[in-house]
Amino acid sequence: MAHEQQFLSTVYARLEELRGEAEDTVRASLAQLGTGRQARVERDVRTFERSAHLAALNAVESGLCFGRLDFQDGTVRHIGRIGIRAADAELTPLLVDWRAPVARPFYLATGYEPMGLRRRRHISSHERTVTALHDEVLDLRDTGRTGYEDHDADSVLLAAVSAARTGRMADIVQTIQAEQDRIIRAPRQGVLVVEGGPGTGKTAVALHRAAYLLYAEREQLARRAVLIVGPNPAFLGYIGEVLPSLGETGVLLSTLGELFPGVHATGVEPPAVAEVKGRAAMAAVLEQVVRDRQLLPETIPDAPGADHEAQGTLPEPALLVDHEQYGTLRLHREMAYEARDRARATGLPHNLARPHFAFRIIDALTAELVDRLGADPYGGPNLLGPDDAAQIGKEIATSADVHAAIDELWPQLTPEQVVADFLADPEGYLTEDDALLLRREGGPWTPADVPLLDETAELLGVDDSAERAAQEAARQERIAYAQGVLDLSAGSETYEFEDEESEVLAAHDVIDAERMAERQEEADHRSAAERAAADRTWAFGHIIVDEAQELSPMAWRLLMRRCPTRSMTLVGDLAQTAERSGAGSWQQILGPYVGDRWTHARLGVNYRTPAEIMALAAAARRATHPDFEPPRSVRSTGVEPWRERVAADGVAAAVAAAVRRETPDEGRLAVIAPPDLHALLTAADPALAGGAVDLTRRVVLLDPRAAKGLEFDAVVLVEPGRFDDSDLYVAMTRATQRLGLIHTGELPAGLRAERGSE
Repeated sequence: MAHEQQFLSTVYARLEELRGEAEDTVRASLAQLGTGRQARVERDVRTFERSAHLAALNAVESGLCFGRLDFQDGTVRHIGRIGIRAADAELTPLLVDWRAPVARPFYLATGYEPMGLRRRRHISSHERTVTALHDEVLDLRDTGRTGYEDHDADSVLLAAVSAARTGRMADIVQTIQAEQDRIIRAPRQGVLVVEGGPGTGKTAVALHRAAYLLYAEREQLARRAVLIVGPNPAFLGYIGEVLPSLGETGVLLSTLGELFPGVHATGVEPPAVAEVKGRAAMAAVLEQVVRDRQLLPETIPDAPGADHEAQGTLPEPALLVDHEQYGTLRLHREMAYEARDRARATGLPHNLARPHFAFRIIDALTAELVDRLGADPYGGPNLLGPDDAAQIGKEIATSADVHAAIDELWPQLTPEQVVADFLADPEGYLTEDDALLLRREGGPWTPADVPLLDETAELLGVDDSAERAAQEAARQERIAYAQGVLDLSAGSETYEFEDEESEVLAAHDVIDAERMAERQEEADHRSAAERAAADRTWAFGHIIVDEAQELSPMAWRLLMRRCPTRSMTLVGDLAQTAERSGAGSWQQILGPYVGDRWTHARLGVNYRTPAEIMALAAAARRATHPDFEPPRSVRSTGVEPWRERVAADGVAAAVAAAVRRETPDEGRLAVIAPPDLHALLTAADPALAGGAVDLTRRVVLLDPRAAKGLEFDAVVLVEPGRFDDSDLYVAMTRATQRLGLIHTGELPAGLRAERGSE
């Protein structure tokens, strides 16, 4: 152990050197900014404080070195969270990154296939002190012993899965199993579906896969970024420390409700409403909603006081447009119809097609006005020439009233405006029942609204011509200013030389105005992940989706747009599908986008849930799905789940007593109850009170949907008979040690005790 402690001291000393180098580099770049740009310097100081490199070095400190490989040829390699080279830049690294090919035997070697290893050592440490060593002898011909051998090869794994929970997911970099390693290191191209029951490590594997891909394809993924989509904010908080602990900070973590920049969807709505919004048919509905905003003139009299009844004529469909110079213009229905057809024929989104519509309307009004003003009373050719017609066209094009008429027929729209108007009045687009469900006046956006907003944004497009024109004007202004500086510099040169040409270079000899202006532009110091979060059209290099079975068809349309290369890792469990709009099969999700060109991997070992709890959860699941087969639990605690039946008015007191009894000295307890009971339970027990879910608290109160993907040392399940089979299965499989059930009525089939435990 002394040798490993000495080595660890060397590694941490080098880590401190790297920290100092990172700080010096950023400080030097700040100094180059100069003192005249205080706001920019302050912003870059904040960038320095959250510098990706420095943050990564800080995050990996805990358990920096966790393994050692002794090869049969005498080579020794230490394995760590990141790779570190010695200060003299020698060829052999001081610490090998766990993702490097040479580190694979740490996860895959066995006595049957030692992969060139003599022994494998697991190193446990607290802060910077080695606390335990565990050696596995892989070459049985080696008779040498260190005293740290352990015949139980799974002792390190069992110690990790049995450890008290902290409210934050821990990485599994020290205990990655062979089946997990193969998934983590699978090629990035294409769609990989990772399926497995509760506790099989799907999420941990997906996060380590993100870290591996960022290591293996750093150049591309650092530029395009990786997106990780989680089911709720509490889950993102739970997994938020895993990637930093592996040295990766440039990943965007987001819920579906946060994937439309400028909108933070916090609203809550009934599952039936979310199901309607999530249907694939909503894409066609929204397309029709947008097309219906492309109007034609209604029937309007030709002129005030026209007596069509007396004349036996019908009013002409036209829009009357007042023009300050030419009087009343008639925008005929035929004009608008032809302009609309031409604009639609471009195939451009609504807002981008609008200029085409406007040009056709202006041309049509100009032609009509030229015909009217230049008409020869004697039937001769038009009296106005091309220059006259061009002048009239300019005056029509600059008329505020003409543009107001164009806006009325083909308005500039925003996604928020279109979706809000649709939800306020969905009749005519849906069935009567569905329209009644969706009808909503105002209120906050919900997660199910975000795919609708994104779909609408695709249908509308963004006409950024004005913004681009302004940027170009600003650029030309900077170039003109730079040229003035160069001209001034040239005019001030008064060097005099006799009989030889000057060899002194002036400023205009080494730089032109355009390049000089570019140097004055402010650089974008945001990371790729930060830029991606603000850009709806960003194309990610890879997307990881957790609880993928829960996403609706409309949500998948959004995500597929974010990843045109279809480089994705989807993790989930169809047996845990709870949302009405969730998937019935992976092919149902992926078929419309990649056909059958996707890969499926299954994780079959449960590392979280003890066998006693898993057996009861499987029995409850089999009551409705007789063929269900649960994942195999790797451990047994000998503690059976308990059940307690109470009177209807005794639920709160029973839960409060269970919280006092079951809360572990170390670790976390979750009370999982129907949402309508939360107020009652928090009133009876202040330990359950709180606003947003804080998983670092000793006790938290959740409903089954909010508990997805989380784990706790102990769980108290309240009124399990009120959950559907999927929610019940999720809730029962969150515990790593103990599970209790408190109920007032009969338990669901499969949960009833066979012997007197109620």
